[in-house]
Order: sequence, then C-alpha cells, then structure tokens
Amino acid sequence: MNPKINFNSAAEKHAYVNQMFARIAPRYDIMNRLMSAGQDGRWRNLLVKQLQLPPQGNLLDIATGTGDIAFEAVRQRPDLAQVVGADFTLPMMTIGKNRYPQLQNRQKLSWSGADTVYLPFPDDYFDGVVSGFLMRNVTNVANVLADQTRVCKPGGKVAILEIPRPAESLFGAMFRLYFHNIVPMLGGIISGQPDAYSYLPHSADAFLRPEELKQAMETAGLKNVQYTMLMMGTVALHVGQK
Repeated sequence: MNPKINFNSAAEKHAYVNQMFARIAPRYDIMNRLMSAGQDGRWRNLLVKQLQLPPQGNLLDIATGTGDIAFEAVRQRPDLAQVVGADFTLPMMTIGKNRYPQLQNRQKLSWSGADTVYLPFPDDYFDGVVSGFLMRNVTNVANVLADQTRVCKPGGKVAILEIPRPAESLFGAMFRLYFHNIVPMLGGIISGQPDAYSYLPHSADAFLRPEELKQAMETAGLKNVQYTMLMMGTVALHVGQK
C-alpha cells in the first residue's frame, strides 16, 4: 500500500497521524527497538541527561506514546517532582500506563490526553519540555515550537529527538534505502501495518535538516541551541534554553 504523504489540509494530516499511531500502538515498542538496533534507549538516556533538570523539577514529555522518555526520566531522576506524559493518541498511552508496574517512584508520572498543537498547560510551568519523534508529524513546526517554549520556565530547556531529512551523501542514500525498503517490510511483518512504516520514512524526507531545526528553535525564542548527531548522523538530539 502506498503511504499517505500528500494531505489536502492540516486537519487531514492530523487525523491520519492520530489513527496511524493508534493502529501501530501494540507493536510500537518492539519496532522502535528493531529499527534502532536497540540504540533508542541510549538516546533517551542522553536526552534526559542533557536537560540538566533541577531537583524537584517538572518535566513534560509531549507525544509520549507509550512513555519511553517519561519512564527514563523517572528512572534516571528520582528527585524530580513530576513527570507528565502527554499524547493525543490515547491507545498509545493506554499501553504505556500498564508498563513497568513495579517501577520505583512511578507515582510521579502522570498522563494527559493533550495535543501538541495547543498544550493545555500554563505558561512558564515546566523545567523541561521534550519530544521524541514528534516534529516530523506536525503541520506547523513554528507554532508547535512556540507553544512548547511557552510552557517552559525561563531558564528551562526544550529538547527534541528526531530523524532529520537525510543528508545528500553516500551514507544518506544508504539510510534512505534502509528506511524506505527494509523498515516498511519489517513493519508489515511485525505490526501488520506496512503503510504506516512507509509513511514514517517519507515524513523524514519532508522534514528539516538539523541546522534548519536549530534555526527554527532559535526563532521560537530558545537560546544556546545545540544538537548532537546520533546513529551515524541519522538521528538528531537538539536542546535549547528558554
């Protein structure tokens, strides 16, 4: 099945993304481990470390999915006051709520049905706002960054883990070959949803390059924006300060 990549409106893409993630929710975690060769846990660990959150700080993980980043924050930083995992795809969070029932300090993690298009949180509330593999799926990066910055405290940090548009290089071409051919085939076998795993690589092709995302974060009002390239330059971790 051909991926849905040409949308007639922002509302159409919004609905497609929501429904697509709902369909792949039961196999989402195992596919992440397979696609990243098990490296995604290391990326989340690094993301939480780079936030440098203060003791008793508050963290928002927007587009939390099944809660991978949120759970990493609870594990790594038991001194945090609150971690909020928020997503507009409720079936993903339903799975997340049932993970790691014995995790210490799990009560510090709460869940919110929230859309990154408009975050239902007050201004200057969180010490850190993070997202993992969200930004390729939004229709207006500038607006989403502005709202993430709004809910972040002055001095707090906004962090984005994402697959940017592949570089025009030999390795970029090899990555496209893997992402456009192996991943959909594997996704079809594991999840039964090959169209969803065809959409995902096309969304990377249409996304910003790392330097372009850095500039967008600066335009949103973030300072000292830095990024780290991971997995041989195919994944980027951006961090900026409000």
